[in-house]
Amino acid sequence: MKVLTIFDTKHGNTKRVAELIADGINSVEGNETDVVNVKDFDLSEDKTYDLVVIGSPNHVGSHVKNIKKLIKNLSNSAVKVNSFAAFDTYMGKDFEKAVKKMEKQISEDLPNSARVLPGLSIKVSGMKGPIVEEDLSKCKEYGIKLAKRE
Repeated sequence: MKVLTIFDTKHGNTKRVAELIADGINSVEGNETDVVNVKDFDLSEDKTYDLVVIGSPNHVGSHVKNIKKLIKNLSNSAVKVNSFAAFDTYMGKDFEKAVKKMEKQISEDLPNSARVLPGLSIKVSGMKGPIVEEDLSKCKEYGIKLAKRE
């Protein structure tokens, strides 16, 4: 399975989650994962992915502007995706707020792409993190579940 894991990050926490999810996916034989910051991703490349995993920090209860723009533009790009999953990083009581909004937008903007698993929401302690210790293992486990779902 060919997987694109794409994220936006300010303090590196969402990047770390993306990398840990990719580690989980890649630990299952037969999978290949590209992990890319949204700022470095080229929508004009003619590529096809079995799965796209999109991650964003929670910003005021939603995903960040760069991720919203990516999702909106994916449907008209050269990049093709067959299925999706999403994750967010959050503080305080914002559990799953951004990931649910991402899933809704992806479902609307990429109607031919199926969600493979409910989104993952990972807690960070404070604005700059780090990721809370008890959530670290959830990242790789989520990647393994994604790899086995396809």
